[in-house]
Amino acid sequence: MLTVVAFTLFLKIMQNQSFVTEFVLLGLSQNPNIQKLIFVVFLFGYITTIGGNLLMVVTISCSPALLGSPMYFFLAFLSVVGACFSSAIAPKMIVDSLSERKTISFEGCMTHLFAEHFFAGAELPFCGPNVIDHFMCDLYPLLELACTDTHIFGLLVVANSGFICILIFSLLLVSYGVFLLSLRTRSTEGQQRALSTCGSHIAVVVLFFVPCIFVYAQPPSAFSFDKIVAIFYTILTPLLNPLIYTFRNKEVKNAMRKVWNRIIVANEK
Repeated sequence: MLTVVAFTLFLKIMQNQSFVTEFVLLGLSQNPNIQKLIFVVFLFGYITTIGGNLLMVVTISCSPALLGSPMYFFLAFLSVVGACFSSAIAPKMIVDSLSERKTISFEGCMTHLFAEHFFAGAELPFCGPNVIDHFMCDLYPLLELACTDTHIFGLLVVANSGFICILIFSLLLVSYGVFLLSLRTRSTEGQQRALSTCGSHIAVVVLFFVPCIFVYAQPPSAFSFDKIVAIFYTILTPLLNPLIYTFRNKEVKNAMRKVWNRIIVANEK
């Protein structure tokens, strides 16, 4: 009964408030010349990201020897996730870099948030300011606009996203440490090959998790350059994933040559 009464009062309060229907994204810069540079750089980066990740998927899918290996199967899955993750952020950012008014609808912002974090469990009322000091809809910038006390939600973000990032990063480092210790029984050639592969994995993990930990494992609004740091895990990591795994992996490069040779032979016929 009390729940019904409380919910009814909440609805009446919400009906008396004017809700925000769209948000304004400030982006990385308000300077037109810098915005043009941002457009060129990130458009090239996005095309390279999609092309590189799709190339990895096609190469592994067309190579039975690689596809049968669990490591390369999950590498292909990582490439798909990287392309999807980048596509959730980069296109809007690229289009906005040439727009005078960078707006996003409330529904689009929630979809943006959902795509980035996969699931958002809190519903907040937005009835006042609608200018987001970021190039995308993220949790902390959005919490600043809510017309209610978001202190608890901010702590939940730290406890949830921040803690999970730290936990996963720590577990990965421990697993890599155990893996490196096990290499002492291998031959020198095997050690060098394993270290090369492991080094690539560690580089990708550090590039993704360190910026995430910096952003989410701190109280809201502690730093003003979070949006610069966010570029690392939203744009750069999906871009560098296929480059790192491709150029440091002989098996993937050999598989790419075979796929390319098949295409040439098929075209000649």
